[in-house]
Amino acid sequence: MRYLTLCSELLYKAASAALFGILLLIAFAVTARMGSHEYLGLFRYDYLLIYALLIQICLLYLKLESWAEAKVIALFHLMAMVMEIFLTHPQIASWQYPQPAVFKIMTVPLFAGFMYSAVGSFFARSLRLYQVSFSDLPTFAQMLTLAVLSYLNFMTKFFIHDFRYVLFLWSVAIFWGTRIQFRLQHQLIRLPMLPVLLILAFMIWIAENISTFYKIWLYPSQMDGWHMVGWGKLGSWYLLLLLSLVLVLKILGTRNARGNWKLKG
Repeated sequence: MRYLTLCSELLYKAASAALFGILLLIAFAVTARMGSHEYLGLFRYDYLLIYALLIQICLLYLKLESWAEAKVIALFHLMAMVMEIFLTHPQIASWQYPQPAVFKIMTVPLFAGFMYSAVGSFFARSLRLYQVSFSDLPTFAQMLTLAVLSYLNFMTKFFIHDFRYVLFLWSVAIFWGTRIQFRLQHQLIRLPMLPVLLILAFMIWIAENISTFYKIWLYPSQMDGWHMVGWGKLGSWYLLLLLSLVLVLKILGTRNARGNWKLKG
């Protein structure tokens, strides 16, 4: 019975933390029939932008998200949009948004950044809901260097060597001893951080498959017919999670000299 109670609380808090992302996925499914048709001068992607903005406003108004958390998410949103514009450029075409939009920057509809914001929102809300702390966390200089190089590698790999495997090994080296602590039913749970990141990357990979199924974006191999996204994308999401995590940890918490991290306040 105790185990079931812990599991139910874990799932409830996880769903609450992922509220932004869950609401987006529901909207992807509901709006799928809109296709590329125009409605009152706007298209599907434009209505998704309005919807995402309303979600963000509601989260702040209902105090489900703090202004500090919103600032972190906005920064991640901006960085993601820059990467999106580069990777969807016709000469790169890593993926594309197949439907039209009024509100867009070059090849990227403005709502796209909110998909990354959902990841940042999940991290920020999880830290508070689970009362998360970390032990043996690397220095912010180490984490930020890894995050920045991972971010740049998404774009530089088209011109120089792809260093993702070096970045994977580096992340394992610096986070090997890092532990994450959180509370469930007043019980302290302590887990290694790396497996938690891999589980989260898998969850985003599932969300990515749902998104491409409903033609939010498509990879070149999916243009003639949908199929599941390759397992290799797990590595990309893992590196992107590191970037989001570092931003959240740096802005929302403090790390002492012994490598222990906790939320501010």
